Amino acid sequence: MRARMALHYAGIAVEIREIALKAKPVHMLQAAPKGTVPVLVLPDGKVIDESLDIMYWALQQHDPDGWLGDAAQLAQAESLIDLNDGAFKRALDQYKYATRFPEQPPAAYRAQGEVFLQPLETRLLRQAYLVSNHASLVDVAIFPFVRQFSMVDPAWFAAAPYPQLRAWLQQWLVSERFAAIMQKHPVYEELPT
Repeated sequence: MRARMALHYAGIAVEIREIALKAKPVHMLQAAPKGTVPVLVLPDGKVIDESLDIMYWALQQHDPDGWLGDAAQLAQAESLIDLNDGAFKRALDQYKYATRFPEQPPAAYRAQGEVFLQPLETRLLRQAYLVSNHASLVDVAIFPFVRQFSMVDPAWFAAAPYPQLRAWLQQWLVSERFAAIMQKHPVYEELPT
C-alpha cells in the first residue's frame, strides 16, 4: 500500500500484478527470490523488493510536495519508520493474529502497539502531520499499519484516547490517492510455457 501510494504520488506509471502468495509466478521468484511483495522491476532490470525502498526510489524520481522534507524532518521520519517497521509491526502481527500467539491475551499485544500510537497522538496534537504541517514520507509509510491496527477491534479503536490519530487516519482513508491505489486488480496468472 505504501509503495503504491508513493508511486502514484510521484506520477510513475506501473503495471500492477496482483500476486496470489500461494501461487507465486516463476518470473517473480526469478526477479526476487525471497518471494515477498511488493516487487518493482525497473525498465533496466533492476529490482526493488522492499516497500520502503520503492517509496524512496519513487520520491527521488519526483517529489512535487516535498514528502522527503528537509534533513531534520527526514531524520525524524526515518526514526519513526524504524519503530513502525520493528516493534510496532511485531505487536500488530501478534494483536492481529493473536490465536497464533497464545502466550499473551490480545489486549497485551494491543498495549504493546499503543506504546507506538501514544507518541503519534502527541505529535498530531502539535501539528497536522507526523513531522510537520504537511504530508510526508513518514505519514504514508506508517498509515497502512495504523489502519491495520484500527481494524483488529474497530469498536475499541473508535473509543481509544487517540482522537488526533483517528482524524489523521481518516484523512488518508478518504483521500483520492488512497482510493486510486485501492482499485482491485485480478490475480495475475502466469501463462503456461
